[in-house]
Amino acid sequence: MTTPRKSPSPSMSSYENAPTRSVSVRGEDFAYRELGPEDGVPLILLMHLAGVLDNWDPRVVDGLAARRRVIAFDNRGVGGSKGSTPDTIEAMARDAVLFIRALGFGQVDLLGLSMGGFVAQVISEEEPRLVRKVILAGTGPAGGPGIDKVPSLTIRATLKGALTRQDPKLSLFFTETAGGRQAGHAFLGRLKERTRNRDKDISLPSFRAQLKAVKQWGRQAPSDLSDVRQPVLVANGENDRMVPSQNTLDLAARLPRSELVPLYPDAGHGGIFQYHDEFVTKALRFLGS
Repeated sequence: MTTPRKSPSPSMSSYENAPTRSVSVRGEDFAYRELGPEDGVPLILLMHLAGVLDNWDPRVVDGLAARRRVIAFDNRGVGGSKGSTPDTIEAMARDAVLFIRALGFGQVDLLGLSMGGFVAQVISEEEPRLVRKVILAGTGPAGGPGIDKVPSLTIRATLKGALTRQDPKLSLFFTETAGGRQAGHAFLGRLKERTRNRDKDISLPSFRAQLKAVKQWGRQAPSDLSDVRQPVLVANGENDRMVPSQNTLDLAARLPRSELVPLYPDAGHGGIFQYHDEFVTKALRFLGS
């Protein structure tokens, strides 16, 4: 077990009321929340494009924190974190490593969602001793088909959402079926459960920097990933329109020690939120094995 030197004791409360804390990372404060038991290897959550602390599904966080110490944080310059947001995935990965070490951890597990999955891949390759196990959800390898189109797709959905007064995550994260729409509205309702001390939305400059990073990741030469030696759990919905689901299958095939969760039916980019109970059960079993 690795005990942090500088981090306060984690909150045993739910994610809905977990306090927002900060830690200095090379002179800039990074905002984070943590909860769950103090023992064991901590699980670091790496967020999707434009996401802040309040965009994690509390059912996923609370479910994982029932047995694991879970830590979510805002990337540099995003939400409550200070500084200038990097415009490459590699720089985001370096920031995440600095954040982890600022909390005093010598070994962690990672859960990377979408863009956070890109970051998790880089960390796993560049810091093999730091990372024990990895969960990759709704994500794909560098150069994966369709990933370079995520920025334009996101911008179109955001503009359409503003015109129709509909949260763009409904169309980006969930299918257009009755089941998908129902799951999407339920997810958005859960995101509103926290009513006090909410995080700041991402700023436009930070959003632009992340869009640039994602586009660049999608246009890089395809990743080999054969040197990622950690056990990796790979999950997604069967109809991901942001990071096409074929990337999930490709990841599982490329990673030497991967375990593929059967793609969630009638689900898209937010598959782990739509099937939160099943995902949490699978994730805890994987992390505990």
